[in-house]
Amino acid sequence: MVQAKPQRRTDDPSLNKVIAGRYRLEARIGEGGMGIVYRARHVLIDRVVAVKLIRPDLRGETHLRAWMLREARAANRVDHAHIIDIHDIGETDEGELYLVMEYLVGTPLSAEIARGQMPIQRAVDIIEQMGAALARAHDLGVVHRDLKSDNILLTARGGRRDFVKILDFGLAALAHDPRLAPKGAVFGTPEYMSPEQARGEQAGPQSDLYALGILFFEMLTGQLPFRSSDRDTLLEMQRKSPAPRPTTIRKDCHPVAERIVLRLLEKDPRKRYRDGHHLLEELKALQRSLPSQGWEKDSSVAPAAAPPPPPPPRSPGVTEWANRAGLFSRMIARAYPSGNGPPEVLQGAARLWDTAAKANGLEGEIASHTRKLEALERRGRALRAEIGRKVEELAQEESRSLRDAAAFAEEEEAARTELSRTEREALETLSQADAAERAGRGSRAIFERAGASRAMVESKRQWLETRRSKREAKEGVARDLRRQIEELRDQLARYAEALEEDLAQGREKVAARSREGLRYEKAFMESSNLLIGHLKGKPECRDLLNELISSSEGENKNGRGSDR
Repeated sequence: MVQAKPQRRTDDPSLNKVIAGRYRLEARIGEGGMGIVYRARHVLIDRVVAVKLIRPDLRGETHLRAWMLREARAANRVDHAHIIDIHDIGETDEGELYLVMEYLVGTPLSAEIARGQMPIQRAVDIIEQMGAALARAHDLGVVHRDLKSDNILLTARGGRRDFVKILDFGLAALAHDPRLAPKGAVFGTPEYMSPEQARGEQAGPQSDLYALGILFFEMLTGQLPFRSSDRDTLLEMQRKSPAPRPTTIRKDCHPVAERIVLRLLEKDPRKRYRDGHHLLEELKALQRSLPSQGWEKDSSVAPAAAPPPPPPPRSPGVTEWANRAGLFSRMIARAYPSGNGPPEVLQGAARLWDTAAKANGLEGEIASHTRKLEALERRGRALRAEIGRKVEELAQEESRSLRDAAAFAEEEEAARTELSRTEREALETLSQADAAERAGRGSRAIFERAGASRAMVESKRQWLETRRSKREAKEGVARDLRRQIEELRDQLARYAEALEEDLAQGREKVAARSREGLRYEKAFMESSNLLIGHLKGKPECRDLLNELISSSEGENKNGRGSDR
């Protein structure tokens, strides 16, 4: 994860630190409620990632460590294109918990919202991507629980201008574990918190849908639906205040978009959309109804900048070590043409060549291990994605079945009420016919009414039975779909556990070899400094020494340039 520009923090003691023996922290690029995020680079493989470390002042909070573990496991289990990828998770030798994530360059949704109201097509496109990611997460039993505009990154990918990435699943499913969240505790961001969360109740998929409603409202109107500088007042508004209609702020707001927003912001979770799939059906229908001309042609929207590449490494790569060893050898040859240089200089040069050769071989070995790990990760992602798609397809069918069952249940209840009324009327009609017959005043009309009443009651009973039968059939379909979904989720959990064991073993191999690489790096730098100390006073070596120093300074300058 990364924001648009790294934050320059020269006083950060973690900068240049190597995490897990292989990721060197290069720049501080973000900070959240639980962790600090750095751009990092593999010490021997030119791979740039984002690393999150738990905040220094919270390292003693064991429950926060558990939250970060949940972040990785939750995001990895979902494995959706619009959710940030987690590559690795572990603890440093000092006991610091870290997450290794994909390195992204983009703009937080909050920054785009700050520019003002969005074109309707753009807002719907963004919310649809978010809805698709959350529908998959909910299908797999994962709740984000802290959706907000700062947790949504807009990137450019595959020619798509607003490619959504949802960040920070750190609070996902938190309330399911009583050891992590005391009963009644209120977690989250008040501006985006659902009424049930504001009451200290457990967050569920409906809570994420409410947060989507807040975000959709923001994109359409340029402001939050509920605002207050006082946290308690804001929570009370989330619990009880009805959401304002977007058209009171934006007169040209699309009526269907407004209806979707207001339904998402219902205080009663049962009145919101049944699930993410239900929401997506309406969002896609809205998209199809909008003009085909895209928001990209709107001159008021700033063009998206191409993401800049990460800066080059600050220290020379292993391939450069041999070149530097060669420069030193040339300097020694000039300074001591007869080959009778001081033993420590000759030994230092020999150590340089030996270290460079060993490091070069080690780099190849690490590259091989890394390729195997990446292949294993790709297979894992492919299988998780395949299972996720199957679960998604089943969940879509389940959603429709449950909605149909709910509709039949409403008809069933109405039919039951109507049957009761018809039975009362029939009983009264039959009583009148019996009384007339006993009194000898029976007539054909009275008996016809009595017969019609009996027929009407039977008709109503048949209608009730039909509604009940249809409801039960749909519920049966939903139960069968749910069984299939749970089987797939269990399969995914078993596979994820086995995969993690294999990955952990592979990562430990890479970490061990990378630590060896760091020792080589230290030895190479020590030998280099020793030789520079001996040769810097030799006039005949000055040009080669300047070449060596200028190349080193140039690399350091390039590495520092992006941190400004």
